[in-house]
Amino acid sequence: MSSESYHEPIELLSEDTRNLHRALVSLREELEAVDWYQQRAEACSDADLRAILTHNKNEEIEHAMMTLEWLRRHNSVIDGNLKTYLNTTGPIVGVEAAAVGGGSAPPGATPTDSPSPSLGIGSLKGAR
Repeated sequence: MSSESYHEPIELLSEDTRNLHRALVSLREELEAVDWYQQRAEACSDADLRAILTHNKNEEIEHAMMTLEWLRRHNSVIDGNLKTYLNTTGPIVGVEAAAVGGGSAPPGATPTDSPSPSLGIGSLKGAR
């Protein structure tokens, strides 16, 4: 049960945090089901059953993506990271380097609409 995985007393958690937890647990469960169906389909010797298992796996992917979209809409950090990494090309760590200013991206790495790496607190350079 998902409520068993809370790390803090539930009465201390906001409804937003509890909803985020519900979504994260659901996403984890959907992705786990994708893995299980993939393994079963690949190991299956019956073509008709393999087709059913593959269909079921694809349904679980749909559920996971719906949950991921809810998370994107309700968490700005998730939204920003999805904008940084999804639909890019080239090495993924190169996209990160370009997004956070830690280096230049290798050829072909193109971050799209990368959010600012700033936490909104301004520069600490020269602070004493």
